[in-house]
Amino acid sequence: MNFMPTEQSSTQHFDVVIIGSGAAGLTTALQLPNHLSIAIICKQALKSGATPWAQGGVAAVLDEKDSVESHCSDTMAAGAHLNNAKMVKSIIEDSTESIHWLIEQGVPFTREDKEQITNDKEGFHLTKEGGHSFRRIIHAADATGAAITSTLIDRVLERKNISVFENRIAVDLITSPDNHGQSACVGLYVLNLDKDQVEAFQAGSTVLATGGASKVYLYTSNPDGASGDGIAMAWRAGCRVANMEFNQFHPTCLYHPHAKSFLISEALRGEGAHLKLPNGERFMHKFDERKELAPRDIVARAIDHEMKRLGCDHVTLDISHKPADFIKSHFPTIYERCLKFNIDITTEGIPVVPAAHYTCGGVVIDHKGRTDVRNLYAIGEVAHSGLHGANRLASNSLLECIVLGRAAAKNIEKHHQEASGYPKLNIPAWDDSLVTDSDEDVIISHNWDELRRFMWDYVGIVRTTKRLERAKHRVDLLMREIHDYYSNYKIGRDLIELRNLVLVADLIIRSALQRKESRGLHFTLDHPEILATAKDTLLTPPPKQPTWR
Repeated sequence: MNFMPTEQSSTQHFDVVIIGSGAAGLTTALQLPNHLSIAIICKQALKSGATPWAQGGVAAVLDEKDSVESHCSDTMAAGAHLNNAKMVKSIIEDSTESIHWLIEQGVPFTREDKEQITNDKEGFHLTKEGGHSFRRIIHAADATGAAITSTLIDRVLERKNISVFENRIAVDLITSPDNHGQSACVGLYVLNLDKDQVEAFQAGSTVLATGGASKVYLYTSNPDGASGDGIAMAWRAGCRVANMEFNQFHPTCLYHPHAKSFLISEALRGEGAHLKLPNGERFMHKFDERKELAPRDIVARAIDHEMKRLGCDHVTLDISHKPADFIKSHFPTIYERCLKFNIDITTEGIPVVPAAHYTCGGVVIDHKGRTDVRNLYAIGEVAHSGLHGANRLASNSLLECIVLGRAAAKNIEKHHQEASGYPKLNIPAWDDSLVTDSDEDVIISHNWDELRRFMWDYVGIVRTTKRLERAKHRVDLLMREIHDYYSNYKIGRDLIELRNLVLVADLIIRSALQRKESRGLHFTLDHPEILATAKDTLLTPPPKQPTWR
């Protein structure tokens, strides 16, 4: 750490501080009562979370032909039965009510044509995605995440008790012993990117809603902010993490030199799109009887296998056999984006490759979003709730954000009511008097590139023990180098994110080395069989002193 306790800092005080402005953070904020003061910390603008990138939709039990049991069964099967069955059932049982809450907020979900409306689907169009037994994905065309985000942001801006702090990146959580000697989170340090200075926030409760860590890989569908900040901060604060070896690679990311991280939704395959080799031949039937609708890990490995076998740069996803009007009405965002790159998806296939997409492991939480550190919550992709197991079922991620965001808010409110009030603490100021400006920023960019490349090459879709050991050797060297750099130079966004990414990379590699089987998203040539008993990979941080007393 490059700060020391000095004079009392100018600290901002809130009942609740939420780090992140995606579906998890916004839901938590809106479910908290009006009498609590709430701060939302955004790395960029309020609308810049990862949720707007989500295209497909939200999985929920909304059709009378569907059932909680079926949704649970599909979730467990996709997760290779590493899921926490109780958590799976609890979240899915709350799925219908959570969707109704989103509808009440004004989310414009796509409706059926009038002649197709049936009472069992309440007039909403439901689609089907890989691994699902029924049509249960409620969506807003092919831009569901953007629709949810814009709607929830409108509701947030109506609330006078919610303050939004944009262009700020969390640096570290602040912990202190409580009255029982247990570690408790009392706030955090935040770098104000506009003023280039570190600020302190005190909070009765702190919520990590920071998303995942897919930027640890060279190719990813995620926005630039997915740098594992919450996972790294929670680990440094004393929280356990679980199942970090399970990184979901989305099978279909647009392959084009100018198409940065653009995802081609799984909903295309749900509506009948075919995966094809460069010669136009379909191939998924050779890998799974469900063909294009197999779970994502199977589809991603199949594409990876065919690309390596043929030495080709990509395969194609072809839905051009469907009517053009159907394609344009169901996938307007994808149609328009591809057209910008001179790809007309109504007449030709889309070039696609797998890309790192979702972090299935994370900070260990319970059914109320609570972590190992008191007053600290984690919601969404940053967390390991047990819902996803060894592989996330499509469209369960937004569901988890909404359900557990609501649950955490209720627990925070109850905790706050039971407390007599949180005293204003004399949190020490951030001290950067012993560090200097760096004239070697090239080190940051070089280390960033090296880290992401060897993670892609050695800890990617297909792994071996030798590759993992090579990655561990390199990450150890990088961790020491980055720690020295962090200790001697003033911090900026790139350094903060690099520090977090290299720690998350180490957690992923350590977890992968511990798992001596191939299960779900973790596939290793040295241990191709699946073990009879499914066990979580649990990592516990070393004992630490509180960052503040």
